[in-house]
Amino acid sequence: MSMAMFSIGPVAGKGRGVFARAHFTAGTLIEEAPVVVVPRPQIRLLECTTLADYCFRWGPDEVAILLGTCSLCNHSFDPNAVFVVHPDRLTIAFFAHRAIAPGEEITHNYHGDPDSKEPVGFLVAL
Repeated sequence: MSMAMFSIGPVAGKGRGVFARAHFTAGTLIEEAPVVVVPRPQIRLLECTTLADYCFRWGPDEVAILLGTCSLCNHSFDPNAVFVVHPDRLTIAFFAHRAIAPGEEITHNYHGDPDSKEPVGFLVAL
């Protein structure tokens, strides 16, 4: 998918977000983006940077940073997208969980399960 399929813009109470510029039907691949894996000895250094807000657990001793546009997708307890981790390819693929209309914000559940209601460690803006 090219950047023309998305736009990035402000979202009240959330900062930035990703918006569809095209229609995505349920099951459509939105983006498969690479990750940079950070090994345990470097995590402490990463925690001193702004990038710490964008990293997530990748393995038992690693974190990763997603490099694609969907790295800016916001969390939702009612997401319209889901992701699949591909450790062998060092990527994360995002798919439409349901139809997404042009102009709609693309969101996913940070826990990976679109039905999860587990807390995410911050207040969730609706």
